[in-house]
Amino acid sequence: MIQNRPPNPPEAFFSFESFMQTLNLSKQDIYQSSFDEKQQVRRIRKKKTIIKNLDRIFGSVLKISNKKGFKAMSMRDLSLESGLSMGALYNYFSGKDDLLEMLQHQQRSITGKLLEERIAAVSSPRDKLKAAIYTHLYLSEALQPWFYFSFMEAKNLTGAEKEKTVASERASEKLFFDILADGQAQDAFHPHDPRLGASLIKAMLQDWYLKRGKYATRSVSVDQYADYVYRFVETFYVKAEG
Repeated sequence: MIQNRPPNPPEAFFSFESFMQTLNLSKQDIYQSSFDEKQQVRRIRKKKTIIKNLDRIFGSVLKISNKKGFKAMSMRDLSLESGLSMGALYNYFSGKDDLLEMLQHQQRSITGKLLEERIAAVSSPRDKLKAAIYTHLYLSEALQPWFYFSFMEAKNLTGAEKEKTVASERASEKLFFDILADGQAQDAFHPHDPRLGASLIKAMLQDWYLKRGKYATRSVSVDQYADYVYRFVETFYVKAEG
């Protein structure tokens, strides 16, 4: 069956450098979102001060957590690392649980938003699959400390926040399931199990940010890894045109 596909997206769409330039994945965007959502920091009038201090706080949390884990981090540790007083820290969050929720929420929201935008920008199942794989890997490269932190600290979550994390994990896997299932419905993909396929794709994507050192040692770039993962999945699922 001949597939009537729209023109392929420009190759720049699948370049990490272009991705960073066009989407402006700056920390400022993430911290601005925190400012808009956290009521307690609204009493601080200068947005530049909020963004600057959140940058110091989040960077310090990720640095400390990488060394000793978030659970072992004290507020005094965070105060010393960030250079902010204990009182200043409590202007931005009410305690460690609130800070953890803040970090997890930001990583989930920025990932979900950008994945949806990039997938919506293309039409065919093949291009949607490619866009989803590349975008997830580019996001985890740009925000690697956040992705690593979110994965490693998931075991320390309880209650509603743990449920949100589990739901987010399932949602990202379902995204790939939906793309595979839709491609099969359009006769563009082979009828292999889309649920297992989505699970395996997710595992390959996680390997990039959880075992970053392995790929750095081998001088593998995120563009090379994204291309390889996509080609690997494409060979198994995508039908030849014509």
